[in-house]
Amino acid sequence: MANISVHLKDAFPLGKLSKNARLFLTATIIDGIINSTWSLYLNFFILSRGYDKEFLGLANAMPAIATLILGLPLGMLSDRIGRRKAMLLGLLIASAGYMLEVIAPTSWLILVGGFVGGAGGALYYNSQAPFMMKSSTSETRALLFSLSSGIITLSGAVGSLVAGKLPQVLSGITGYAQNGPQVLKIIMIAAVAVATLSLIPISLIREEREIATKAESSKPHADLKGLMAKPMLWKIALPNALTGIGAGILIPYINVFYAERFQLVDSQLGVLFSLSSLLVGVGSLIGPRLSVLMHGKIRTVVLTQGLSFVFLVLMGFTPFGWLSQGSYLLRTMLMNMAQPLLSAFAMEQFSPGEQGAANSIFSISWTLGWAFGPYVSGIIQLRNGFNPLFIMTTILYFVATALIWLFFGVSEKKSGVSLAQSVEETKRIPVE
Repeated sequence: MANISVHLKDAFPLGKLSKNARLFLTATIIDGIINSTWSLYLNFFILSRGYDKEFLGLANAMPAIATLILGLPLGMLSDRIGRRKAMLLGLLIASAGYMLEVIAPTSWLILVGGFVGGAGGALYYNSQAPFMMKSSTSETRALLFSLSSGIITLSGAVGSLVAGKLPQVLSGITGYAQNGPQVLKIIMIAAVAVATLSLIPISLIREEREIATKAESSKPHADLKGLMAKPMLWKIALPNALTGIGAGILIPYINVFYAERFQLVDSQLGVLFSLSSLLVGVGSLIGPRLSVLMHGKIRTVVLTQGLSFVFLVLMGFTPFGWLSQGSYLLRTMLMNMAQPLLSAFAMEQFSPGEQGAANSIFSISWTLGWAFGPYVSGIIQLRNGFNPLFIMTTILYFVATALIWLFFGVSEKKSGVSLAQSVEETKRIPVE
């Protein structure tokens, strides 16, 4: 038993995480609960107000459009003001925008709210990966990135399970229709209000500043021209863009797909998404250990994403509801198991002063698909249903994964050694 305990501690060195990392993970618990509730009901809320799927696609695209337009300046702002301040500001802006999206009386204000919320979310989320790089060591980095993903999805499992029951409960209390806009509006407003609690742990973080920032005091943000000239940036951004396009045309409508294809109701969708979040959380915790066993993050990414393709096809084309839902759970776990490792690998390729801008470019490449995919997807659904979307997503995911292996699979071990050494050199940093 003692040997097992030692091995577990080596695989998951939780006690070695910094106080800042633990505060950050506390905020992700709140994020997970709220994000799961928001994603479960936003589509239904907009449709319940009488808007069609074409408008729904446009509304879903607004946060991504905001990221495309403002993502890079916001990433440079994060480099300038620091990750803690950037995350606090991003949370405040996102909460204001999404509250407007819920209470807006007109369609154009719904779109404005989604845009503002997306801009705040871009500042918040694009600051997270550089923050985790600075708040971890080479020993704890994969664990922290995976815990961030795992905890947000595990808490999302709880959120989905509880949220799936809310329409029925609120309908009984208020007398409004269970799936009507009044009940859904109450849920969405409550979700945004609770999301602001993330401000508390983030505000308690005491940020540190890298020595490199002092040495480059005349350049408070990354040298954008030099960053854009790096081939490594585009080797990461291209597969990211293809994956984002594939996700953008399908993932926002998974709840609509199951409601239409297999007639799942809110409570059943809540259970399905809860199980999905649970498995993603478990997979994210397994990811760091698997990357050790496979001697590399990229090998793990390619394996897990490659296996997910089989379940993506089954999910979309099987006539059996139980098989489709089971495939959805496995596909989501495998695909998302890879993301924290890929994010950690990407951040390791750049200096601390470049990470905010670089991460923003990766986010922009990802959100290219989310900016236009949901709108295009809504049109395709009206004309051809979901089958073309599953085919397109599978092809795009396959090409993206093949490019990741082509670009990084062979050279990963060599680059990982030098990068680990460069990371260790940035650990000697004074408190700000």
